[in-house]
Amino acid sequence: MTYSFNLIDQPWIPCATKDGRTEELGLRETLANAHELRGVQGDSPLETASLYRLLLAVIHSVLRGPKTKKEWTALWRAGQFDINRFDEYFEKWRSRFDLFDKERPFYQVQGNHDGRDKSSNDVMPDVASGTNATLFSHAVDGQSIVLSPSKAARTLMVMQTMSIAGGWGMAPRESSDAPWGRGVVFLTEDETLFHTLMLNLFKYPDNQVMANTHDDVPAWEAEDPFKPQREQPLGYLDFLTWQNRRVSLIPEENPVHPIVKAMKISQGLKLKADVLDPMKHYRIDEKRGYLFHRYSEDRSLWRDSATLFNVRNAAVARPPHAFAWLAELAEDEAIQKHQTYRFMALGMSNDQAKIDFYRHETFPLPLKYLQDDLSVGKLALALTVAENTSRALWSAGNQLAVLIVSPNSDGKAWKDINKLTKEDGKKLFRHWGAERFFWGKMEIPFYEFLQALPVYPEAALDRWYEILRQTVWDALASAEGMAGESAHALKAAVKARGVLAVELKKLFQENQIQQEAAA
Repeated sequence: MTYSFNLIDQPWIPCATKDGRTEELGLRETLANAHELRGVQGDSPLETASLYRLLLAVIHSVLRGPKTKKEWTALWRAGQFDINRFDEYFEKWRSRFDLFDKERPFYQVQGNHDGRDKSSNDVMPDVASGTNATLFSHAVDGQSIVLSPSKAARTLMVMQTMSIAGGWGMAPRESSDAPWGRGVVFLTEDETLFHTLMLNLFKYPDNQVMANTHDDVPAWEAEDPFKPQREQPLGYLDFLTWQNRRVSLIPEENPVHPIVKAMKISQGLKLKADVLDPMKHYRIDEKRGYLFHRYSEDRSLWRDSATLFNVRNAAVARPPHAFAWLAELAEDEAIQKHQTYRFMALGMSNDQAKIDFYRHETFPLPLKYLQDDLSVGKLALALTVAENTSRALWSAGNQLAVLIVSPNSDGKAWKDINKLTKEDGKKLFRHWGAERFFWGKMEIPFYEFLQALPVYPEAALDRWYEILRQTVWDALASAEGMAGESAHALKAAVKARGVLAVELKKLFQENQIQQEAAA
């Protein structure tokens, strides 16, 4: 029985339209209409990231560039992709984009006779199967998931792009991480899909992005994408289409409308751990080298924005290349210097092979920060003050909680209070959620501050500090409300307020001295 689902023409990429709808389009139609679409919107952040990666790989493959900034600028000013160039390319490689091609199924191997038999449940990260937590889907191991060809294609993309060692049906000793399996991926975003793709379309080849060889081709152009056996990509195209798994989807039922419930999987290429990804942010540790940024459940990404925007200090960090590329384009006036774009942060947090959560966050990105170290410095100072304000809340809240747990501790010096009492106090304060209250309330003011700081620095900082002080008092009040209204609770609240007042006075006096010294 012959099955076919060609990704060039068949609808499978979920695209957000300007009127708020989501519409599935094929590769060709997505790129032909990119200037009229808002973006790609997968069923999960993992799908979204994987689809953007594929689209960038296709564009680079068709253009075999842009080789220079001048070539990039010409593409940008055209305002849309020249679909004729894509049609010629798609016609040449049409069979390689067929999900069920008999000889070279897209992103798969034919047969894969040594692979393990897996159901679709095993490889979908949002399905409760094996070690997966229930994130969005409430299916369980006993329920067979039926995939349409479009969903099967997107699942395949996620497997090759986001799989982790020991996860999604593969034992740790048999598998390895896919390129985006760990760490946060950063992409610049604009109002249309065309502009978003262009802002993440770097010069090619470019050794600053990734070392390149003459053998560099995307997986679908290679005679055998698994040869030569390698841990280092042959270049950026090889990296963007890296085949982390050997996969064979097994279509069933009607050839006109096939479904996928099972597949065969085995280990593919194992990417060397020290390959630096241009889409990730790395901090440089003196002993451990380059460490990529990870998501933390208790820490919002905006709190690290000053570090992300510091594109000029190569001694301490390697920022996402998209940010350095934007700075370069703005400096050469290929794009407007005073523009505010956005950046997407996509990825997941995992404990070994278990996926805890995944996220898709979007933040404003004023280009001023990428061109002006002074603005980044002021942003860093503002965020440091916010962190220290949170520590002041922690001190005051711990005082409150300890006195609730042990009223007899009133009047004792902190160092004289029993260690177990302090631990119980910490647990109670965490339970109250005052810190979550504080950081949650500061998020929207931060986005306003982020955009105002480069334009009105002094006024923006004054407003930021005012909101910090008000919010930390509100956060402590929320903890006091949880503590109750008994006599000893009210007395404990008075003590806690005294601690917070002292901490804030010290903090903002020190901050004022720093500001005056900087001025």
